[in-house]
Amino acid sequence: MTNNDILRRVRYAIHLNNDETLRLFALGGHTLSLPDLDLLLRKEEEPGFVDCPDTLLAAFLDGLIISRRGPRENAALEPETLTNNVILRKIRIALELKDTDILRILEAGGMTVSKAELAALFRKPGHRNFMPCRDQLLRKFLAGLASTSREKLP
Repeated sequence: MTNNDILRRVRYAIHLNNDETLRLFALGGHTLSLPDLDLLLRKEEEPGFVDCPDTLLAAFLDGLIISRRGPRENAALEPETLTNNVILRKIRIALELKDTDILRILEAGGMTVSKAELAALFRKPGHRNFMPCRDQLLRKFLAGLASTSREKLP
């Protein structure tokens, strides 16, 4: 999955308009203009498409966390390599999702995983039970999030 696709899917899933999205980028430490955002939201085949770098997607997700949970005390936002596991973790933190919520969302997206497999996704990369999050799982999670957010999520 591309960062642009993830950005579009998260925006759709949690019902963000352009102003709210720009505010989240600003909270995450990157100021964007509306025309810049428009270029990021275009699909690859559309003219003017601009690839969303990891730093911008991380800023958006960090802004989402800050807007919903508040800023972390005594902690600066440290850059980290953006992987599917990190993206899933940031969404989990921002939306305050429990394991049962994530399992329900994945089920709504058409994927069934066990609690042990889910726990492996949130382990540190060096841990012996760590499992990398594949694109398909992240795609199904975002699809499930979009369908369930229409029902219950804030």
